[in-house]
Amino acid sequence: MKVVIPGGTGQVGEILRAVLSARGHQVVVISRSSQIRWDGRSVGEWAREIDGADVVINLAGRTVNCRYTEANLKEMMDSRVESTRAVGLAIERAMKPPRVWLQMSTATIYAHRLDAPNDEATGIIGGTETNVPAYWARSVEIGKAWERTQEEANTPRTRKVALRTSMVMSPDRGGIFDVLVGLTRAGLGGAIGGGEQFISWIHERDFSRAIELLIERSDISGPVNMASPNPLRQREFMSALRAALGMSVGLPATKWMVEIGAFFLRTDTELLLKSRRVVPGRLLEAGFAFEFPNWAEAAVELAARWRGAPTA
Repeated sequence: MKVVIPGGTGQVGEILRAVLSARGHQVVVISRSSQIRWDGRSVGEWAREIDGADVVINLAGRTVNCRYTEANLKEMMDSRVESTRAVGLAIERAMKPPRVWLQMSTATIYAHRLDAPNDEATGIIGGTETNVPAYWARSVEIGKAWERTQEEANTPRTRKVALRTSMVMSPDRGGIFDVLVGLTRAGLGGAIGGGEQFISWIHERDFSRAIELLIERSDISGPVNMASPNPLRQREFMSALRAALGMSVGLPATKWMVEIGAFFLRTDTELLLKSRRVVPGRLLEAGFAFEFPNWAEAAVELAARWRGAPTA
């Protein structure tokens, strides 16, 4: 197959490029810094790679690991909507469009909740909660606009899937697992804000295997939750990570402490305090068998590889 990955220079893109290339597929990465470049907004010469490709996996979008200022929120929205619209136009204009378009989305689209998990059929879309900071609704609106842009694209010959993705865990330096390891090794791997909020995650191998399934299964379209079947509370999540790293101490942090830490780390507390209790209903219905369904085992495997990963 020929697989085109717009925005494929980040952590997830590198994971997919390595796996798909190892399977013998031709992988073409489009980004502002790769050999085939785009501006992330308009259709240009790069669109020739779309015409005749088998699969498009669009990962483009500004990182959410930042302070949620008005300027950053606008850039997060614009980078997702504009790049998705450009990919849709390239597919629409192709003489031989790809058979499937996998579009990155986010598990943050679901409501902050502790009572029950969110699957694709019964999950509650967020944005109207009254027990959370009002600005959290902005990231939900970004997710909704992201998916709506793909839905509105005029691509009748191309199957469309929205990847509602939780935290993808890999041992690479600079990724979310690396950040969590750093905090844990510094003795800060305890409960945050009480630790009752749920963490949804997926091991990199299960993520790439799920992508391969979604490419092959022509009967699956629309939103798909990319998450392990067993989200767990943040305090339990960090306890398992401490055990995997051989760390006995993990200092807790109150909400006001998190606010201060997030300010100095130039990130936002929503990433730490929102309860993302997301389960992969459609993947399980499709018969997908997770290699790492439980965090304790995944953390041990990732920690072992993290110790051997090259430093930046």
